[in-house]
Amino acid sequence: MLDKALSRGADAVIVDLEDAVPMAAKSAARDRVARWVAGQDPDGDCAIWVRVNPGAPGLADARAVVAPALRGVCRAKCEGPDDLLTLHGVLTEREQEAGVEVGHTRVSPLLESAAAILDAPAIARAPRVVQLQIGEADLCAELGIEPGDDETELLAIRTRLVLASAAAGLDPPVGPVCTDYRDQVSLRRSTERLRRLGYRSRACIHPDQLDVVHDVFTPSAASVERARRLVARFEAGLAAGQAVGTDEDGRMIDEAVVRNARRILAAAGAT
Repeated sequence: MLDKALSRGADAVIVDLEDAVPMAAKSAARDRVARWVAGQDPDGDCAIWVRVNPGAPGLADARAVVAPALRGVCRAKCEGPDDLLTLHGVLTEREQEAGVEVGHTRVSPLLESAAAILDAPAIARAPRVVQLQIGEADLCAELGIEPGDDETELLAIRTRLVLASAAAGLDPPVGPVCTDYRDQVSLRRSTERLRRLGYRSRACIHPDQLDVVHDVFTPSAASVERARRLVARFEAGLAAGQAVGTDEDGRMIDEAVVRNARRILAAAGAT
């Protein structure tokens, strides 16, 4: 299953050693995943992440899976920056032992409690952190939230992670999973809401979700072309000594407007 997952078209695969593994099988699963990661190509097209357990078991997970092919670890149930400082120390020690460049292993913490959401700005600035994630199932259970079809109940929480990420200079957070992989219509609507909110990726639990998520987050050819023209028009104005101009429809464009156009081009791998 692990080998097959790499070929299903995802940008990254997260191997889950937490909720997906029963307590009695934790040690065996850790050893098997560590062997598998060690045998993978560091230059493969699909990034490999491992979701590690909270607490001491998670530190043992992290030590075991460090390898050149490992992009990073998702730290489940992160409660605050102290959790990540400890993880940083373990990863540094293991990288030195394994001959892996120190700092190679990135961290993406999952915020799954009220305390973690409130501490999101500090968590975002912890060592090695590159992207935040929300564990909405655990969070909703703690808070008693019952999301409706439009998910407005989660808006403030999702927005907080976007703000914390931007303030810390991180990539936008990873969107939460949608557990009903058969409902493609709801998945698309939910993913479009996340995109409008500032998210640029989403975790999936089934390959059938990939096409929808890719389609929503990949800029269309028309939006890329419009962004390219807008940037060119703005830069031509700058060359002529104008900091503010208008687009082809007569609307004002300045550096703030052009910033989003450049983001579209970057997401599409265009120039």
